[in-house]
Amino acid sequence: MRQTTQRPTPPPGRFPIRALLIVAASALAASVALSQQPSARPFPRLDDITASTGIHFDHLSSPEQRYIVESMSGGVALLDYDGDGWLDIYFTNAPSVSMALAGKKARSALYRNNHDGTFTDVTDKAGVGYPCWAMGAAVADTTNDGRPDLLVTCFGGVVLYHNNGDGTFTDVTAKSGLASDKGWATGATFGDYDGDGFPDLFVPHYVDLDLHDLPQFGSVKTCQYHDIAVQCGPRGLKGSADTLYHNHGDGTFTEVATQAGVSDPQHYFGLGAVWTDFDNDGKLDLFVANDGESNYLYRNEGNGHFKEIASDAGVAFSEDGLEQANMGVAVGDYENKGRMSIAISHFSDEYMALYRNDGGMVFTDVSHSAGIAHATQPYVGWGDAFLDLDNAGWLDLILVNGHVYPQVDSAKLGIHYREPKLLFHNDHNGTFSESTTLVSDALTIPQVSRGLAVGDLFNRGSLDLVVENLTGSPQILSSRTNPSNHWIGLTLQGAPRNRLALNARVRVTASGITQTGEVRSGGSYLSQSDLRLHFGLGTATKIDTLEVLWPAAPPQTFHNISPDHFYTLVQGGELHSIPSTTYFGTSSPAHPHN
Repeated sequence: MRQTTQRPTPPPGRFPIRALLIVAASALAASVALSQQPSARPFPRLDDITASTGIHFDHLSSPEQRYIVESMSGGVALLDYDGDGWLDIYFTNAPSVSMALAGKKARSALYRNNHDGTFTDVTDKAGVGYPCWAMGAAVADTTNDGRPDLLVTCFGGVVLYHNNGDGTFTDVTAKSGLASDKGWATGATFGDYDGDGFPDLFVPHYVDLDLHDLPQFGSVKTCQYHDIAVQCGPRGLKGSADTLYHNHGDGTFTEVATQAGVSDPQHYFGLGAVWTDFDNDGKLDLFVANDGESNYLYRNEGNGHFKEIASDAGVAFSEDGLEQANMGVAVGDYENKGRMSIAISHFSDEYMALYRNDGGMVFTDVSHSAGIAHATQPYVGWGDAFLDLDNAGWLDLILVNGHVYPQVDSAKLGIHYREPKLLFHNDHNGTFSESTTLVSDALTIPQVSRGLAVGDLFNRGSLDLVVENLTGSPQILSSRTNPSNHWIGLTLQGAPRNRLALNARVRVTASGITQTGEVRSGGSYLSQSDLRLHFGLGTATKIDTLEVLWPAAPPQTFHNISPDHFYTLVQGGELHSIPSTTYFGTSSPAHPHN
């Protein structure tokens, strides 16, 4: 999450030259990007519709944030829990230390989509209000019944809610074998690493912390920031090992991290993780973001074992060879080359890292040359995502921010506790343009943001954002895309196993451009985005080829597909179009239909 001590001053002559090179490179990248863009470039718009949704949720927060455990919660999950084809929203919540010591709990909340732009709180009926000191959430079908189950990560383990199919959930943590997890669990992710058709669970762990033996606020150097007394950690505190749970196919799990080679014997501060096939060899690899330490990249060796290769692959450190405060993880094929690259949010005075996948498990930190680094350096980044916000057929990149120390507001450092978000528009040439103010005034509203999830909330063919803030209410942003651009939405169902089709990939080719999307559990920061796949198509009026790459099964290929429809596909079956169920003829409560 952070470097609480000031960095040592570099040797004379070294830092000024590097600083000038960075500024020059950033300026050159921005100049090149702008020179290659049309003068009247159409940008999408994002409208803040929070007030009209009927969502009234406040994430609890201690005003002073005197302990690290009070700064880290705030994950959000988008899932269709009741199977009606509309995304519902789950917000995690957490108490303050004083509340927890007094036996008081914080209420997480599930909001059902009413299909009219509003949501209804169904938490109590669903039975998911008080799982634990909740951090984040991830989704998987752990019993292969076709319904999304909900995993909540906690300060103190995980809670698994089984979806009963009647609008309620049952806590099956003990029955599933997951109650043995007692660590500070963070950005968990499900993925079928051994190809047996059942989603396995990886849980990264953060600090080994005891509420009855907390480090004293501002007590030592690692509890200070620019000589200001602040909360302690994670530097100076103990880390925890990570866990991997193998799914037996009946919703029960066995912990196998050590034999699989992913146990984290160094006890780094794990915050985020994601499963994907980075080298396109048909086996799921695992990336783990470690706060203030080197990252892990585990290559799947195909025998139930992984090899850690992050340093050789180029994703362990920054381009300077430094450990960074790795937090949120976004994965996507932003160059449309069929390879999944990685974007990682970091602490202020660092920069958001963009690791371009060059193939063969080789990555390059292109943060500066791609135009990402400069704008992100002043902020503390958390949730992040690749998304095609304008349906142009190219993935943009969004980042939400918010500091961890409320004390910076009174220190006159030019740093603020509440921070704006950042939107980077894809320039279609490997670079991005920072376009926050051109897209939305709502993105510039300073907030203390944490989780971010992306999905089509209103079934209209464009993506919306749900941001959970550490302090106060969430923010829901509804997009207005370029009306001349087309799109396709796709729901995949594995058969007979992997019913939610986790890590299935789809390649869509239209007008000479091939995009690659993937169904994925977890990611961002402590959050879960829509499991449905969304592709913008630009001005293409048909999809030439749609190829579905099922895990451990033959691919399926379809041709001449009409755009501007939602489609469903059961593995091995035919592609079916379903009506676009729009919000009563409008694309969201905030603006007219595109």
